[in-house]
Amino acid sequence: MVETKERVRADASPLHFARFEFKYILSAAKRKAVEKDLLYFLDYDPFVANRPDHKYLVRSLYFDDPNYSAFHDKIDGLKSRYKFRVRTYEQTLTDNVPIFLEIKGRHNNLVYKHRTPVQPEANWSELKGNLFSSELLTKTEKSLVRDQFEYDLYRKSLSPVALIDYQRRPYISKYDPSFRITFDEQLRATKAVGLFPGNTAAPRRVLAGYTVVEVKFRHHLPSWFHQVIQAHELTRVSISKIVSGMEALDMAYDEH
Repeated sequence: MVETKERVRADASPLHFARFEFKYILSAAKRKAVEKDLLYFLDYDPFVANRPDHKYLVRSLYFDDPNYSAFHDKIDGLKSRYKFRVRTYEQTLTDNVPIFLEIKGRHNNLVYKHRTPVQPEANWSELKGNLFSSELLTKTEKSLVRDQFEYDLYRKSLSPVALIDYQRRPYISKYDPSFRITFDEQLRATKAVGLFPGNTAAPRRVLAGYTVVEVKFRHHLPSWFHQVIQAHELTRVSISKIVSGMEALDMAYDEH
């Protein structure tokens, strides 16, 4: 269970941002070597500084329409696209667990995310499918995110399709707090229509044995990171956790 001060930190994370995101997939051996070199330039995010193994759980329930348009927009590489998800940091429903409705998208090379809090009072462990979506509208704070979600919910017939869970270790630059790197591992995908599906869920491993590294910045990459890229011959990839998860669950495929 997340401690009170850690709940506050999760609640205090940015509600809105726009930035660049570069992604890399590393084997266990390469991840160890890269992380070792990065420690000269990075500190643990204060949120995980005193946590076991400096990690925390991220759980996201993603929405899509019956044609999986968000999935195919990513596969097709559309320059302007977005998707909705509900994010939390627990595997089970607890008192005051932080829950957020988020819209995350891309416009050209810029990634943006807007989130708004969801009241935790509902019995989210029992709500599924359309009932989950309806309660989400009721319990989400008034915001542009909620309004856009409501519009798309009915216009596109959105519904929850899958959960993505992973363990995240976040770092921030010692020289620029807006420069962040996260190491995401132990990815699991679950075909689910609710945020807490319980013990009957059957998660599947995604990218087993590999770590997804996300580099997040507002202006430019620092020169020291370029040196790390060259030293370890890192290659950027275009990857989406929900796309990889849906493929692992045999829900949708890249037909190209």
